[in-house]
Amino acid sequence: MSSRAKPIPSPSVPPASAWPHSVPLVAALIVVATLAAYLNSFSGALVYDDRASITENESIRQLWPPGPAFSPPGGAGTGGRPIANFTFAVSYALSGLAPWGHHLVNVLTHTLAALVLFGVVRRTLLQPALRPRFGAPALPLAGAIAGLWAVHPLHTQVVTYLSQRTESLMALFYLLTLYCFIRGAEARPRLWFPLAVVACLFGVMCKEIIATVPLLVLLYDRTFVAGSFAAALRLRWRLYAALAATWLPLALLLVGVGERGVGFGLGIPWFHYALTECQAVLLYLRLALVPSPLVFDRGLGLVEDPAAAAPFALLLAALLGATGWALWRRPLLGFAGAWFFVILAPASSVIPVIQQPVAENRPYLPVAAVLAVAVLALHSLAGRRAALGVCLALAVAGIFATARRNRDYASEISLWADTAAKAPHNARAHYNLGVPLDYAGRRAEAMACYTAAIAANPNYVEAHANLGNALTESGRPAEAVPHLETAVRLRPTYEEAHYNLGNALLHLGRPLEAIGRYQATLRLRPAQPKARNNLGICFLNTGRPAEAVAEFRRALALQPGFPDPHNNLAVAYVQLGRLPEAIAECEEALRLNPGYVDARNNLERLRAAARTGGTP
Repeated sequence: MSSRAKPIPSPSVPPASAWPHSVPLVAALIVVATLAAYLNSFSGALVYDDRASITENESIRQLWPPGPAFSPPGGAGTGGRPIANFTFAVSYALSGLAPWGHHLVNVLTHTLAALVLFGVVRRTLLQPALRPRFGAPALPLAGAIAGLWAVHPLHTQVVTYLSQRTESLMALFYLLTLYCFIRGAEARPRLWFPLAVVACLFGVMCKEIIATVPLLVLLYDRTFVAGSFAAALRLRWRLYAALAATWLPLALLLVGVGERGVGFGLGIPWFHYALTECQAVLLYLRLALVPSPLVFDRGLGLVEDPAAAAPFALLLAALLGATGWALWRRPLLGFAGAWFFVILAPASSVIPVIQQPVAENRPYLPVAAVLAVAVLALHSLAGRRAALGVCLALAVAGIFATARRNRDYASEISLWADTAAKAPHNARAHYNLGVPLDYAGRRAEAMACYTAAIAANPNYVEAHANLGNALTESGRPAEAVPHLETAVRLRPTYEEAHYNLGNALLHLGRPLEAIGRYQATLRLRPAQPKARNNLGICFLNTGRPAEAVAEFRRALALQPGFPDPHNNLAVAYVQLGRLPEAIAECEEALRLNPGYVDARNNLERLRAAARTGGTP
């Protein structure tokens, strides 16, 4: 490839025969198709990471002053992503914790990204290298590519799953960066190139994948505009320096990224992660063409055997080799391959993402390249009419498939039930299905889910703890104890498991053993009123009423409106022979909870004893 700079082409415009208002018309059709696909998503529930990004994220509770909204906590899904966090503050201002406002912003972000993609594809098809073949039908072809991308069912993972807004925002600014570059290469670079840098900087504050955009813009310049890397850098080195400079704020935002479960040294060998990604990248490619089955969470499983990964690694290597060859010999096709692989590279190569080795949000933007190649190949082989007819049929099918997939997000139960059915070896899916079933009072079903999670992963600490607690509350404490003992053995700092083990032992009439569990709970979390109260009960049951009184008083200091310690204090005072104080404590318990049956019965006995001078 010659390094001689080619003349920058004049602004690309649609052919003169195009309808004067056809661009807005196609854009409107893309908007309508997107809204049709996602209209039923607005009532979808907050699920999984949405709790960290929305429900538990105090930084989004106000828009002004904006400081907190631009300073997300590290543990939130928006940690290190201030622009993304601010958009959650905007959607929280619209609807609070009600899902519709958050879904509205997600759908609008996705729609804008589709419209910018439409602009990028249309102007690319009008570049000199593609215009002879695709210039005349550039408008409908660009509309078809962007429309298919907008309604692709695979994208429900980004659009309908609220916390993945970070992906769609990043994609929007990624596309805006490229679009502004294209416009600046055509005309008015002093306006458009600074806008490209601003868009890139905004993307940096949404998600880290934006780090690849300077490389893609340079590759686009070499392929469609300048003709060589040397010419692109010589003509626009200031632009590339400015785009590369956005890596500096990105590096600052990446401080503490290990706390977000990303990076080396977090328990997952990079080599095992790389083997897993060989399968993952090929899965993404297949789902771009055949989006089924869609699985919300494919689990934590890693490929550790190189022999098992070898076929996938060889095929992936062949595709990467073909992309490299195409970049040299067939740069137009090579750019599409580079688009797919380069955007995937940060999360789908060797840098472990601990919680999700495989995630359907990652091919969100790379899918555009696959669709572009497919639509343009169809047009070349079958002609414009046939190609657009097929694309229309696929778009309609995509709308219905996306709307159908949205229904799986209607509740946590429906989403995790679908996930567990499609990924039966995914312990996390079974566990996360059990939790909302437990909250819904469907305890038998919840326990079956916890059991399935343990069968898939015998060391699943939370599943053992929740199953043990459910068994205790179902009147089966003897069966609960082994699970709770396993939980505290696997994670000695799990204070809730210690507490629930104490409850099971107390139900079994083993207060001396329960004392140790409650004391372990309080060492880990001293301000736990229920553990204080139950420890006091254990002291009562072992003939230590004075120590029991101290614990009940500590429980009330932590939670003054807690009626149980008052009733229990009455029992302790009876053992200590302090009848008037026992009566007063029962009266206080009833004042706090007038329907407290035990306290009412105790009060009646105590008053009768006070009248007769007998023993309560």
